[in-house]
Amino acid sequence: MIIKELAVGPIMANCFILGCETSKEAIVIDPGDDVDKILLSLAESKLTAKYIVNTHGHFDHTGGNRKLKASTGAQLLIHEMDIPMLSQIAASAAAWGLYAEDSPPPDRILEDGDSIACGTIHLQVLHTPGHSPGGISLYTDDMVFVGDTLFAGSIGRTDLPGGNYDTLIGMIKKKLFPLGDKVAVYAGHGPATTIGRERRYNPFVGER
Repeated sequence: MIIKELAVGPIMANCFILGCETSKEAIVIDPGDDVDKILLSLAESKLTAKYIVNTHGHFDHTGGNRKLKASTGAQLLIHEMDIPMLSQIAASAAAWGLYAEDSPPPDRILEDGDSIACGTIHLQVLHTPGHSPGGISLYTDDMVFVGDTLFAGSIGRTDLPGGNYDTLIGMIKKKLFPLGDKVAVYAGHGPATTIGRERRYNPFVGER
């Protein structure tokens, strides 16, 4: 699998490109901004975007949906509970003094337990609300892409509309920790970590 990570937009959200080395098809996770940079990264690896997947609906993770979809024809996937945010991206960004375009509607609605197949890549959808009602994580083999659910040494905000602290903590412990200590965690902001490191040392959910 080809894995590329790009920090996009003024809030430096992590956008991930997962490419199948056989089919040269790709999944773009959270194209929050800087679509030209994403398109260049796809071209450098001779990848064609098949899917755009939003881990949640906040503007810093979805602001590039419209332009990327128009440029690639990729299908847009998101959990049903965060669909309302897609038509509020511009307003949400403006509240931060920033610019973003509203997103087109999704082509496919994701639910807990769904699978996303792209060539040899198979992502399992884990519904992990708490940061937002429709927040999801995407698990494959020895890695999980968690959006803003879990960070290295921290957790996602729960003071935004639709957030819930107890729900977030419960999802981390019930759905992410059981994946195994060796699983790499790729978060929506900041550096990668592992399930084991966060289970032991994270001050919000750690066991030590």
